[in-house]
Amino acid sequence: MKSLIKTAALWKTYQTGEVTFDALKGISLEVAAGEFLAIMGHSGSGKSTLLHLVGGLDRPTSGSVRVAEQDLEAMSETGLARFRRAHVGFVFQFFNLVENLTVQANVELPALLARLEPGQQGIRNRSRRLLERLGIADQAHKHPWELSGGQQQRVAIARALMNHPSLLLADEPTGNLDSNSGRQVLDILRECHRGGQTILMVTHDPLAAAHARRVLFLHDGRIIDHMPGGDPKGIAQHLAVLT
Repeated sequence: MKSLIKTAALWKTYQTGEVTFDALKGISLEVAAGEFLAIMGHSGSGKSTLLHLVGGLDRPTSGSVRVAEQDLEAMSETGLARFRRAHVGFVFQFFNLVENLTVQANVELPALLARLEPGQQGIRNRSRRLLERLGIADQAHKHPWELSGGQQQRVAIARALMNHPSLLLADEPTGNLDSNSGRQVLDILRECHRGGQTILMVTHDPLAAAHARRVLFLHDGRIIDHMPGGDPKGIAQHLAVLT
């Protein structure tokens, strides 16, 4: 299967005063188009850093990142912004919704910024279909602060899917939810994967990671192992042994 993501010898070093910290240490990774990959590891292992580099939210200190056959390092900041709008959908732990916009306006925002849809009516129709698909069409005219955590995360997923991205990046998407809402969000992500979406999900939770087809383990900025998804107990045991 064709690769959607390729990283080669990827390093990311942060410096604060005279102190340096290597968040990633030579990560080489390929993710196939249509794959659902979970990235696991304890805090500080480099999970979110890897996700941000793949999504063009940050730049590597060295090494390369190619997504959808595009070299992210060769892009200007404006080019990266255009790339993110066209190719990447982001789902965050704390939703990152715009509080003074309605649910529908939040979902439509990426299309308005990217100008990818043919007119306002096309944008409106797309947002309505997404809200119906995620079971929150009746919340369209409410504001985020009027919704439950699970409902807000559904809005965030709808927003992430608005521009038909080739890649969906989810950073602890169930980390701020109760168990029932978390299961519902994971079911939605699995449905997106069945529909052909490529998903990278950072998580601490073996139950969440089990929804993925493959689980990647990071420790101190390096890939130390991987295994198939599907077995939360096995994933938890593997994580404990490796780290």
